Amino acid sequence: MKVGIIGLGAMGMGMALNLSKKNQLSSFWNRSKEPAQELSNTTGLTAANSPAEVASQSELIIICVSRDADVLEVVNAMLSGIKEGTIVLDTSTVSSNTAKEVSDILKTVGARFLDGPVSGGVEGAKNGTMAMMIGGNEVDLEKIRSCLEIITGNIVYIGPTGSGQATKAVNQIMVAGINQAVTEALAFGQAMDLDMDKVIDVVGSGAAANWFLDHRGKTMLKNEFKNGFKVALHHKDLSICQDMAKNNSGVDLPTVEMTLDNYQELIKQGYGEEDISSLFRIKKSTQKT
Repeated sequence: MKVGIIGLGAMGMGMALNLSKKNQLSSFWNRSKEPAQELSNTTGLTAANSPAEVASQSELIIICVSRDADVLEVVNAMLSGIKEGTIVLDTSTVSSNTAKEVSDILKTVGARFLDGPVSGGVEGAKNGTMAMMIGGNEVDLEKIRSCLEIITGNIVYIGPTGSGQATKAVNQIMVAGINQAVTEALAFGQAMDLDMDKVIDVVGSGAAANWFLDHRGKTMLKNEFKNGFKVALHHKDLSICQDMAKNNSGVDLPTVEMTLDNYQELIKQGYGEEDISSLFRIKKSTQKT
């Protein structure tokens, strides 16, 4: 299957490289030229000049961009090149309503749509071990499953269009809670003058074990926040969760509200591009030593 990718950030680049290794990548485009050139140098493929050009060369188009407006812009830009029967998979994190809107747009040109947000961090994208939650037509999923197995470790069909994004909202809310708990606990342990490497090792082998502690615990203790999931992006995702709760369920999300406030403070201080483990900066400042 000819696969095109639009969006070569940390996640999109990882997916593109894994597809290229299996000779599945046929075309790609990125708004800024540097990542596209980097991928061209690595794969020997020439970057497309537009989303429409990617669409014209692909049977499966994977979108991986940052925001709802970006997804809609890309989809509208590729309409002139897309062929009937093409499957478009959006791995971005956007609202369920945006997923449904994109599906309706693509139906006008006979294309199919799946919302397939992912979880697993930059490491997961690089290693092809991400979890993917799919909304849309399950028949369409089965048509592209073999390609998705190159870039993911776990593919779960959730339900109709928008279900994948709703499930990703669940994931992002849970990540916020884990981030709050881990950063607060480690700041407390540090204030107690404990050997924190030993603390992480023992706590990480018991009931409190989790991915975030394992992958970010020791780096945050060193004040290293360079790689991973950016504060500004999680702030965007949690804002989407907040809007979905207000518009669809009315559920209260106090952890989300607290995390948004914390992230806004980090962004104000110039840390918006750091990994979300930089929440540790705030937790340390609130501990009395």
